[in-house]
Amino acid sequence: MSDSQESAWQTLRRGLSLSPELRVGLAGTLALAVVSMIGRAAVPVSVQKAIDDGINAPGGPDLGVVAVVVAATAAALAVTTAAGYLMMRRLFTVSETALANIRTHTFRHIHDLSMLHQQTQRRGSLVSRVTSDVDQITQFLQWGGVILLISVGQIVVTSIIMPIYSWQLTLVVFGAFIPAFIVIRAFQRRLAAAYGLVRERVGAVLASVSESVVGAAVIRAYGVSGRTATRLDTAIETHQQAQRKALRTSVVGFSTGEVAAGLAMAAVVVLGVKLGVDGQIRVGELTAFLFLVSMFIMPVQIATEVLNEAQNAIAGWRRVLDILDTSPDVADPGVSGLVLPPGPLDVRFAAVSFAYSADGPTVLHEVDLDIAAKTRVAVVGETGSGKTTFAKLLTRLMDPVSGQVLLSGTPLGRVRFSSLRSRVVMVPQDGFLFDASVAENVRFGRSDLDDAAMGAAFTELGLADWVAGLPEGADTRVGERGEALSVGERQLVALARAYVADPDLLVLDEATSAVDPATEVRLSRTLDAVTRGRTTVVIAHRLSTAQTADEVIVFDAGRVVQRGPHESLLADPGSIYGRLFASWLEQTR
Repeated sequence: MSDSQESAWQTLRRGLSLSPELRVGLAGTLALAVVSMIGRAAVPVSVQKAIDDGINAPGGPDLGVVAVVVAATAAALAVTTAAGYLMMRRLFTVSETALANIRTHTFRHIHDLSMLHQQTQRRGSLVSRVTSDVDQITQFLQWGGVILLISVGQIVVTSIIMPIYSWQLTLVVFGAFIPAFIVIRAFQRRLAAAYGLVRERVGAVLASVSESVVGAAVIRAYGVSGRTATRLDTAIETHQQAQRKALRTSVVGFSTGEVAAGLAMAAVVVLGVKLGVDGQIRVGELTAFLFLVSMFIMPVQIATEVLNEAQNAIAGWRRVLDILDTSPDVADPGVSGLVLPPGPLDVRFAAVSFAYSADGPTVLHEVDLDIAAKTRVAVVGETGSGKTTFAKLLTRLMDPVSGQVLLSGTPLGRVRFSSLRSRVVMVPQDGFLFDASVAENVRFGRSDLDDAAMGAAFTELGLADWVAGLPEGADTRVGERGEALSVGERQLVALARAYVADPDLLVLDEATSAVDPATEVRLSRTLDAVTRGRTTVVIAHRLSTAQTADEVIVFDAGRVVQRGPHESLLADPGSIYGRLFASWLEQTR
């Protein structure tokens, strides 16, 4: 067996091991398949009996025998039909259940992967693992799998019955098809590689489509619809070329099966007539044998199509397993992990360094700092200085390559996610919203929040008048990714969501950078309420935030170069912070 075949079998075994539901009732399904196959084989046997013992009976046609044979055949076909229906129903039900679980498992595993890993993958490629790749597996199990099961059964049953009628003719059939089996087997390696490439190209097409839809506003704004269409056309053309290559490879196997089928049928007719003339086979037996050859040939003729689906499904399964095999580099310690101590959290970075890849540049260098509990800290620096990386490490969206992050003395890597996510909340730059109402988006921060508590939260944040001015108040739908709201309004909802979560450590990653001045003034009056009693780290773009912070931490080229209260840092106008503040003042004039 070739390496590719071994790999295919290993892929199937591993895939099936992830789907124990497929083994439920497997014996019963196989039993139904056997009954269905035996019923199919009853047809040529009945034809032989009707001809030889009925129509060509020694004393003349015996219609009684013919009637009995016809009745028996009808009964056999009824049983066969019922068995086939039950087999397919069981197979469809079991496969849908199993693959729905695989889809769910894969989706959750993708979310367990770190932000860094997700950022290195195209979104369309990740989506295709859960959608089209699993769909391909479903299609094979429900259609190709059924055909494969029936085909194998037919080949086995006919291979057993044919020698009973004529071992000579059986050898002729096998002699015609053995070369075809060898050719088809030889092409499996090339088919596996070809369909692996097809599945990759499907992911690329989905990524291009997703990018074009999500970036529609930018595409229109810059008038680059033609260029975008060209990129999409290129992805589609590349997929089409991969599909054509796979189909060209499969045509060779299909043609080989067709040639073998023609040779086998012709040889059986010629040799069968000779054996009949010599009295070694009766008319009914030769007719039945020709039926059996047809039943034997049909699975071989469709073997190429089934093989195509099988290789496509295996390629899809391999891509799904590839994701599931990826160990989360930011792993949840689970029940063996620690729980953060109660109360406000202090922060310690102990010689923390970070790089986005093993061979990439270091973006944080030996960061050592402490942040006291209940303090409000502003982290500032030029673009690319390491501010956002610092925030992601603080919230354990990524892990450092060296050093340690501790919250209230507890190593962050040993804290259960359930404890971490309930105590530490980050509001990212884009203020991502789900396609739901304002109220539903806020409740992502606290699922049991009732309307009264939500109204009180909006009032405390100074957002009650803004919410009241929305078309349907808090029930106003925000659209996909919150696109029914302005950028600033999306940030307001994201801040309200973080507020009701009531974390002990709140991290705002430039969360007010897109808010207009009037809204910023409104938020500045409520930020005291948001941050009171909890540790707050604000990745500040507008240095007005730094002015009101207890302490400012200045990053430059991945290092902490200054820290202290705003006023003391301004004492040196030539310092990095002094230059940043002067530049910001100049922009606000």
